[in-house]
Amino acid sequence: METVVVAAGVIFNQGKILITRRRKESHLGRYWEFPGGKKKNQEDLKSCLIREVREELGIQIEVKEEILSNQHEYSDLKVDIHFFRCEWTQGNPVAIGCDEYLWIEEKAIDRFSFPPANLKLIQKLKSA
Repeated sequence: METVVVAAGVIFNQGKILITRRRKESHLGRYWEFPGGKKKNQEDLKSCLIREVREELGIQIEVKEEILSNQHEYSDLKVDIHFFRCEWTQGNPVAIGCDEYLWIEEKAIDRFSFPPANLKLIQKLKSA
């Protein structure tokens, strides 16, 4: 089974977190997620995250420390996902590589459906 390495950002701005909705036709379509994507071969995780957020939303971020890493096995692939704390620095988000985006308060996170690979991070955010 293929293993995909993913970098995802918990992007903060004025006390809110940026989440995106996966495209309907994509793997795990219609779930909400933290922006990011697959690491390319020679890329480090932070560079991957900066590139993916720029491609997906058209914004610039500053990647800070890794919050959590998690491995999760779906029926068709394994995901090795690394979540980083990030700060929004420039640009206005545009839904380029996703169906939509929202800035939400941390306490509202339970109102959204996230993929199983994100659940450990959500628990950590709720307990902080």
